[in-house]
Order: sequence, then structure tokens, then C-alpha cells
Amino acid sequence: MGNGMTKDVVAPPGGVMTDEVGTITGELTLEPKIGSDGTVRLRAQYKGAEEWYTVTGAQIKVDPGNGAAVDRAAQDLLSRFTP
Repeated sequence: MGNGMTKDVVAPPGGVMTDEVGTITGELTLEPKIGSDGTVRLRAQYKGAEEWYTVTGAQIKVDPGNGAAVDRAAQDLLSRFTP
């Protein structure tokens, strides 16, 4: 995506599970990214850090040519971690 659709959050109780490093906690930045296969995946980083981690189970498959579907999927993934 890379369109600036990021969200700063405080991890919920128990943290956010990632594929690469397990649970991360504290202040995080979340960002949805679309892959070439049309899968929108949510990734997270410690706020202000450079390294990104894939949020476990946070992915939605869409038609990559359908911008509205991509945006809806990105918003849905972000809303899982924001009030």
C-alpha cells in the first residue's frame, strides 16, 4: 500500500502476535500492505523503529485491481486493533 495508511496504537493486553518475533507490546505503528497476489496483510513495528513484522492471521485476499476492495480490506485490518 504505502499510501500513508498507518495507525499508531498501544498494543492490547497480551500484545500483538507476529510471525517473525512472536508477541510485541507497547506503542506500535500498524500498516496494511498489499502483495502482488492481492493479499492485504497487516504489519506492525515498534513506534519509531525501522523493522516491520507481519501480524499473525491478519490478512484478507482481494482483487488487487479493485481499489475499493483493497481500501476496505486495509480499513478492516486496522479496525481490529483500534477502537
